[in-house]
Amino acid sequence: MTKSHATLVYRITLAVLFALLIGSLFRLQVVKGKTYQRIAESNFVRIRRITATRGEIYDHKYRPIVSNVPSHNLYLTSGKIRNFPALARFLERNFAMNETDLHDLVLKQRFKTYEEILLADNIQYEKMLMLSEQMNYYPELSFRIGSTREYLYPNHFSGYVGRISEKEYELYRKEDYSLNSYIGKSGLESFYEVLLRGRDGREIVQVDAQGRSLELFADNSNIEPLNGLSVVLTIDNDLQEFVSGTFPDNMKGAVVVTDIRSGGILAYVSKPDYDPNLFMQKISPDTWEFLNRSEKPMMDRVIHGSYPPGSVFKPLTAGLGLDSGIVTPYTRLASCVGGMKIGNRFFRCWSSGGHGSNNVIDALRVSCDVYFYDLSLKLNLEKMREYAGSNHLFGRTGIDLPNERQGFFPSTDWYKKTFGKNIGIIGHKVNLSIGQGEVLNTPLQMNAFYAAIANNGIWTQPHLLKQTMGRGRLTREQLIPLVRKPLPMKQSTLQTIREGLWAVVNAPGGTGANAKASSGTVYGKTGSAENSMGKTTHAWFCGYLVTTKPEIAVTVFLENAGGGGALAAPITKRIFDYYIGNLEEIKKVTPLPPKFRTAEDVHPLEPEEPETPPAETETPQEAER
Repeated sequence: MTKSHATLVYRITLAVLFALLIGSLFRLQVVKGKTYQRIAESNFVRIRRITATRGEIYDHKYRPIVSNVPSHNLYLTSGKIRNFPALARFLERNFAMNETDLHDLVLKQRFKTYEEILLADNIQYEKMLMLSEQMNYYPELSFRIGSTREYLYPNHFSGYVGRISEKEYELYRKEDYSLNSYIGKSGLESFYEVLLRGRDGREIVQVDAQGRSLELFADNSNIEPLNGLSVVLTIDNDLQEFVSGTFPDNMKGAVVVTDIRSGGILAYVSKPDYDPNLFMQKISPDTWEFLNRSEKPMMDRVIHGSYPPGSVFKPLTAGLGLDSGIVTPYTRLASCVGGMKIGNRFFRCWSSGGHGSNNVIDALRVSCDVYFYDLSLKLNLEKMREYAGSNHLFGRTGIDLPNERQGFFPSTDWYKKTFGKNIGIIGHKVNLSIGQGEVLNTPLQMNAFYAAIANNGIWTQPHLLKQTMGRGRLTREQLIPLVRKPLPMKQSTLQTIREGLWAVVNAPGGTGANAKASSGTVYGKTGSAENSMGKTTHAWFCGYLVTTKPEIAVTVFLENAGGGGALAAPITKRIFDYYIGNLEEIKKVTPLPPKFRTAEDVHPLEPEEPETPPAETETPQEAER
């Protein structure tokens, strides 16, 4: 073969090869272009989110308050949608999701067309089975088993979780939330969101056109989720149930029971309450209307309700008089004849028959308003306000719950700004001295104040968290240092006030006789607070129980119910009696459950070292003074 022939053959071969290549490219890109485009789009690596298991919530004996239970959830993969109108009709018919909402969801996921979108959660098992027969017509839909929250009993402190809102997503998306994420909406679920949530994992998957895994990344392809921490509370489920059951039907109010020395809350009841499980499914208009009825069941009256405290405020006024040296335990003030004339106005006492002239202990015993009227004339308003603040009676307690409300105690400037610069202050001071007028407190603030009186004047921040469990065990003190501060009261003042609170319950004529327990010694104060929201007074009782040492402080508040001695005190007695009857069981240390033990947990949790109790003052033995 000549050189020219070889060159010709080479050129012909090259031309044929180019022709075949061009033909193949034409077939791939033009004739079969759309087919292979769809295949190519479906054959690629996907990163699938593995949702972390949310931590659970337990009482102090490791009994569940909030648990995780399986749920059936419906997901949409928008990149697989073939017939949008048909899909929209199916979802509207079965899940009340209209076409506009569906379009908006798909639009938000337009850059992640193969990332699943949660459409409906906590679907009933029977409904899931019925609809599964139709899934062949909607390959873009799939049912998956996930988990949802189960709240073991109605309460306000646990709060609830819900699907993340658009506003929350924009705010927290950098913290690895997705549009499918759940987030704490209220209560402990919100306050301890960072602890409970954990961190989601990732699974790297390469799939074919049918969405099947090609298993090309079988090794080292997953990032395991970091499950959330479970939290153990100071709450005692049995006591919580009992306290909730003692609350009168069809009444509004709150009850708080705390451990005097630790500040841990043993029972936390706000009435009316609601079932947080309602929020684990889409809320219907009727349910939403029920939750927002006039009784306000979603309002946490323990920390979100501020009310005139009435006579349960009187120990504070007495304390200022004693600490300032204006009165002594034996000083008798103006004689009560059913009231007292101040200026051109007659300020009535709750007892129209009067109480005569009393010292501070007897004034607390019979709750004589006139004694405190007379004392207020000798007190400076700004000093009263400063003293209330330093006794933690209008600032937030700092409890581990969101959106706690402050109390209120007015200043001279506030009166002038509100009523004019020529406003007279004396009449307002008179009302403030007995917990009326503009003064407002939450039930939790009053409870912490009385617990401090019992605890030798040491105010301890009320709290719900005892410790965490799971991959790490942290105490409340390790997470958030607990605040402990001495009250400004002198020891002699505390002693005198305690004698007055003893007399309220135990001495003849005391207004709190109905709170006397079957054993142990009860100290406390009744209150019947007038209010501008109703004709009937609020009923209060604040007090504490002493056995061999101060045990628990109890605050009972009944909104627009009547007299504190007649209504709130008997409820308190029942709580004290229950506590004494179950004292050993309530205080019993329970071993850590096996599922939360680690290699280091050779023995069950040891009891915490008790704090050194304050020196006890003598209980007054005299029936009357």
